Amino acid sequence: MEAAVAVPQHQLFESPNTRSIEIFDWFITASTNPISNAEHCDALQSALSIPLPEMTFGNNFLTLEHRPSSWKYSFSTKDALKAVKNGQLVDGDGGVKVGYADKWLESRHAPSSTVATKPYDWTYTSTYPGHQDVEASTDSSISEFSWVPADDENPSNGIPMAELTRPDPILFYAEIPLFEDELHDNGSSALIVRIRVMPSCIFILSRFTLRVDNVLFRTYDTRMYHSFASKPPLIVRERSGWEAPYERVKQVRNT
Repeated sequence: MEAAVAVPQHQLFESPNTRSIEIFDWFITASTNPISNAEHCDALQSALSIPLPEMTFGNNFLTLEHRPSSWKYSFSTKDALKAVKNGQLVDGDGGVKVGYADKWLESRHAPSSTVATKPYDWTYTSTYPGHQDVEASTDSSISEFSWVPADDENPSNGIPMAELTRPDPILFYAEIPLFEDELHDNGSSALIVRIRVMPSCIFILSRFTLRVDNVLFRTYDTRMYHSFASKPPLIVRERSGWEAPYERVKQVRNT
């Protein structure tokens, strides 16, 4: 029989669209709001200079703040869409072509506009891994927290899957959609961030998924892990992506 896991002192805060948890030295906030209204979409599109996905959750975000050091890390819709290729795609950009993509791109500008849509990645592929908010504080201690290459020989520099698969209590959970698009009935594209806080750790999965019918499947993941026991605080971040032809995935699923 497994020993019961001790639940650390923590505090939850809730409002209609925002949930937060304060635990140890961390304050975490997840905001999940309805799809952005027309006014907000117009402002966001103007800032990004690309047509927005059909379902843009412009007010959604996830923020982690380590209060003693003022280190802050966030996931936001605007920054995720900034990572979408804006401009003519070339070899190596991961562009995807379907039979009537050009005609569809022309249709994406506003009906009242006579200006043609500029080239951009119509699949909204984004390798956005979140971002560190270096302006969150002027405290010089924030400089102590910087990304460094992992040490493959150091077990603490990896994500311990055994710990994450234990049936520990989940103290805080949120699923934050940043954007979704049906790609004009050619498939689907979405970026969703999920977080769970357990008695021993924080785990985040940010996953971009793309399906272009009869062409390909694509996934890009960012995983982040922090053990409350790590001294000084250690954040592990792993980034990985996969892509496979549509027919190959269908064959695997049918076997």
